[in-house]
Amino acid sequence: MSPIILFNKPFQVLSQFTDEDGRKTLKDFIEQPGYYACGRLDKDSEGLLILSNDGKIQHRISHPKHKLPKTYWVQIEGIPDENSLNKLRNGLLLKDGRTRPAIVEAIQKPEIWQRTPAVRVRKTVPDCWLEITISEGKNRQIRRMTAAIGHPTLRLIRSAIGDWQLKNLQPGEWRFT
Repeated sequence: MSPIILFNKPFQVLSQFTDEDGRKTLKDFIEQPGYYACGRLDKDSEGLLILSNDGKIQHRISHPKHKLPKTYWVQIEGIPDENSLNKLRNGLLLKDGRTRPAIVEAIQKPEIWQRTPAVRVRKTVPDCWLEITISEGKNRQIRRMTAAIGHPTLRLIRSAIGDWQLKNLQPGEWRFT
């Protein structure tokens, strides 16, 4: 198998190598010719992005038919009850259709880096962290799922894709695997 790159995409960086508006892109961090992102991660999201120079690997990682699980650490506004979490676990209806069931657990705040700019804090509204694993990738799906249960996403970090994990990569760092 060709080597792949595991990259910790920072907040506000595009999951592409070019941008006509001068925003930060993968080119600002990775200088490996011929590598392309296997899927996307929104500009407002952070965490694991896989890059490959092999089209078959890119297809296997990014195409929905392969149902490769993707795990996210999600900071949300408020504290959801078990009924709300079960809606995520059972799949819920979004504007573009029903989501597949997700694996959802409440977790302690993961050991992560400070984000710049920091997530806004509201003294009167608590927040919590969830670990959510999905096997599909609708546009901004996790954010729309948590909003649908009344708990908007404050911060979203992808921690794993299949067996590949973010582990100790800091924002902007990458490694071959």
